[in-house]
Amino acid sequence: MAGVLDSVNQRTQLVGQNRLELLLFRLRGRQIYGINVFKVKEVLQCPKLSSIPNSRPVVRGVAHTRGETIPVIDLGMAIGLPGIPQEELPNSFVIITEYNRKTQGFLVTGVDRILNMNWEDILPPPKGTGKDIYLTAVTKIDDKLAEIIDVEKVLSEVSPLREDVTEAILSKSAERVPGHLPVLVVDDSSVARRQIERCLVAIGMEVVSRNDGKQALEYLKGITADGSKATDHLSLIISDVEMPEMDGYTLVTRIKSDPALAGLFVMLHTSLSGVFNKAMVKKVGADDFMAKFSPDELAERIMEIIDQN
Repeated sequence: MAGVLDSVNQRTQLVGQNRLELLLFRLRGRQIYGINVFKVKEVLQCPKLSSIPNSRPVVRGVAHTRGETIPVIDLGMAIGLPGIPQEELPNSFVIITEYNRKTQGFLVTGVDRILNMNWEDILPPPKGTGKDIYLTAVTKIDDKLAEIIDVEKVLSEVSPLREDVTEAILSKSAERVPGHLPVLVVDDSSVARRQIERCLVAIGMEVVSRNDGKQALEYLKGITADGSKATDHLSLIISDVEMPEMDGYTLVTRIKSDPALAGLFVMLHTSLSGVFNKAMVKKVGADDFMAKFSPDELAERIMEIIDQN
């Protein structure tokens, strides 16, 4: 896999085109899985792992690479599959990723290739699969179903984030004038939607949520069909970037090009903290950017935005 992540600058040209590049990999078995290349820092043959006392079985140890000590999570085990046997570790791979301001490695049995795709071809999981599945999306590759894992759900179970707004921030919210318009939250991860909604409700905000950019745009078109402006109905939008059917960048572009929607404040709230910066967000016309997930930072920023508008 040497060089598999070269030409990052070229990949940034995908921004705003509703396209992504998936790194395809396998766990134990023939099923294909995918992860957005922009979340991947490096792919390594599994290095020697040092054990962590009292850690969960799903954390197979830590790897020491490029001056960092990185926890390595058996991704198959994390989603309910059998773990990779100890004797097979030397022939396995670690995908080093950055999510939610942290670096971690995911242990997989094999890494295949990078595939350039359109988000329109990435679809939500089939209905009826239940709430406890670890998928955010599926797609067909070579007539086979590839699954995109809800990594935020995995990490929330392996290494839970603090989700509650602190008392110091809550005291600030108590001083504010109530009765603001709702906030539209757009995210394909049920875990992320819950985290954001919990944060907003704590500071007295009403929340409307949608699962992807396509659903969000349809909702916005619906509430403005009577000739009103989106700002008559909503305080702002908080949107993820990676979403099936229509990503956050494309959603922003569509919003800002529609006179009925253009005045709406749009914050992109993404776990792509290590790669995407504010300059790239501005490229598509977003009003703000925040890396997931700090409840206090999010609550404070939302109060600032609402009080300024």
